Amino acid sequence: MNKTTVLVVDDEEITLHMLKVMIGKLGYQVLTAESGEQALDVMDINDVDLVISDQHMPGMDGHALLQRIKKKHEYLPVIMLTAYGSIEKAVEAIKNGAIDYLTKPLHSDALRLVVERTLKYSRQDVEIREQKQFLSSFYGFDNIITRSSAMKDSIDLAARVAEIPNMAVAIYGESGTGKELFARAIHDAAGCAARRFVGVNCAAIPASLLESELFGHAKGAFTGADKDRAGKFDVARQGTLLLDEIGDMPIDLQPKLLRVLEEGSYERVGSNILIDVNTRVIATTNHDLEEHVDSGKFRRDLFHRINRFPIFLPPLRERKEDIPLLADHFLEKFRQELGKPLSGISKTAMDVLIEHKWPGNVRELKNLIERAAIITKGELIEPDHLHSDTRVKRRSDTDMIHLDIQIPADRFSLAAVAEKAQEIILNRCNGNKSKAADMLKISRTQFYR
Repeated sequence: MNKTTVLVVDDEEITLHMLKVMIGKLGYQVLTAESGEQALDVMDINDVDLVISDQHMPGMDGHALLQRIKKKHEYLPVIMLTAYGSIEKAVEAIKNGAIDYLTKPLHSDALRLVVERTLKYSRQDVEIREQKQFLSSFYGFDNIITRSSAMKDSIDLAARVAEIPNMAVAIYGESGTGKELFARAIHDAAGCAARRFVGVNCAAIPASLLESELFGHAKGAFTGADKDRAGKFDVARQGTLLLDEIGDMPIDLQPKLLRVLEEGSYERVGSNILIDVNTRVIATTNHDLEEHVDSGKFRRDLFHRINRFPIFLPPLRERKEDIPLLADHFLEKFRQELGKPLSGISKTAMDVLIEHKWPGNVRELKNLIERAAIITKGELIEPDHLHSDTRVKRRSDTDMIHLDIQIPADRFSLAAVAEKAQEIILNRCNGNKSKAADMLKISRTQFYR
């Protein structure tokens, strides 16, 4: 295996020699250059994994060299050397693409820490980019970052259905798992990127307005309808209409949606003129639609119509192997946005992230990393920078379930205890039988029985 190669650039011979010795002791191959121009020549004939450059040099200084490097080697990490009193300039360099900085005089421990973590996160960045290129070439889903086999299976399904024009898709998953991201990926992979992707949140729009929002209305259809208005189906023509949280769609509006899906046409509110539909409909929900059907909240015929091609997204707690990859990805995003020299997430903080249950899934992880990036005053994200509810706690504090069961002595039995426990857990899950069954570690059929 080829050695990792570090290029050191400094016009001071003593500093150059000292860095060569110190970095060489870390096990890396070291190349040197005494000017920015010479550094570019060295890079033309050598593969370089990291550049460490002084800021102040005659001729082409460190900032000019950084700009030249980024034009030709966008992802090559660059560390700036700066005097103690010029840290503002180093921070400016980070905003312009440098990965980190070191202050003079140099100390071996600080040098080792910065070089090792820079190379570590550079390698992870390469892995993420290679994965994105693979997904982009094979699926067109280049914004989905995962190592999870379950998630890759879902990507494969989504890629297959994207090839079938206007095929309705149902995407199931908890809040924050990336349902809209998948919907957009299907839209793009189907060759519709230049056409409209229109989203409607069925839970956020009042029932009295949702029909007009979806199908539009004719002039005079109701008070205030002073002109014809196109609906979302019109706007999304030849593109994709996302019906987010379709499980919350009013029951009396569902027959009209069913007609659109079955007959490919609809009428605006207050009009009897049929309008043809040429739109892919993608429905997403965090509900168990079968349970909604059983309880009368969702039409069975509409369920079977939109459920022709279901895709299930696993929650983040079931794909923990993705947590380090996603956390590092979000940290890099916020490092660039904030212009802060954030070098990574400490091992103890990463352990906290991996242990957390993630009820808010990927969205919660992204928000947490953003908050930590804002509040940290150092270069590493530590456990103290994370929300208190993500701290690893003892099992006795967080993972114990307490049941307050009272049963008359004359009716006490093992079956009565089980029935009471089932009732308590169902109430704790707000009546969601699937969640209650999962919590009790039994199948839904067993739960009903």
